[in-house]
Amino acid sequence: MSKSLSLNAVSYYRFFAVYIRLFFSKRLYIGIFLPLIIFSIWQSASSYGWIDPIFLPKPINVVKSFVYMLREQNLLGDIWASVSIVGQGFIYGAIAAILLSVAAGLSRTVDLFLGSTINTLRHIPTVAWLPLIVVWLGLGAPAKILIIAKSVFFPIFLNTLQSIRNIDKNYIELASVLKLSKWQLVRKVIFPSILPSIAVSLRYSAGLAWAIVVVAEGLSGLEGLGFLIFRSQQLLMTDQLLVCMVLIGIIGFVIDRAMYTVQQRLLRWKVGFDG
Repeated sequence: MSKSLSLNAVSYYRFFAVYIRLFFSKRLYIGIFLPLIIFSIWQSASSYGWIDPIFLPKPINVVKSFVYMLREQNLLGDIWASVSIVGQGFIYGAIAAILLSVAAGLSRTVDLFLGSTINTLRHIPTVAWLPLIVVWLGLGAPAKILIIAKSVFFPIFLNTLQSIRNIDKNYIELASVLKLSKWQLVRKVIFPSILPSIAVSLRYSAGLAWAIVVVAEGLSGLEGLGFLIFRSQQLLMTDQLLVCMVLIGIIGFVIDRAMYTVQQRLLRWKVGFDG
């Protein structure tokens, strides 16, 4: 009986030891250390009156504003409006970029046909496109989707095209020796070679799209988190402005983690340096 109790005690001890080790693991405490510092400085600055509350409200007031916006101002509807627009613009821009970059990578004629035009258009900043797109499409969702698609298109196009150009020529020559068709060349040689670059550019572009939607909604929209930010700034509702900023950061982080997870799944065969 005593032996059984001692074995149980040992097993419980090991369980709690593993739990405590996981709780205080390096990844956990390093990841939350900086946010805790920022929150502490924020709390101290607002509590001791270092900064006027109209410029930096107390954290508890921001939480109250968050609850109020959820109940009274359809905050979830604004979040969904932003996420929906970003999703559509990202998908359209990414598909167009991948298809055209692969076509340009496989054909020098297509590359010459598209190259000068794309390289000219990509130097026009997104903000410069806004007035013209609003004139064309108005203030609704299509205008914002087009702006996001445009912003997503160029990094994916250039990165994918360059990755095709960097494929080892020996692989292409081997495919020619094996008499692979054009489709087999793309599927078995080119696509596996450029997949890491596509995954990275998609992850980067997803974050860029989420950032652009704030500008697009702020300058040409009546809903969404970007609209709420600009409205809060005009009315000096700093607490609501901070709510929107925190939500944008959290949602952006979730988007990035989701893209990173997809990237890891697609590239699980590719083992690299992990630090």
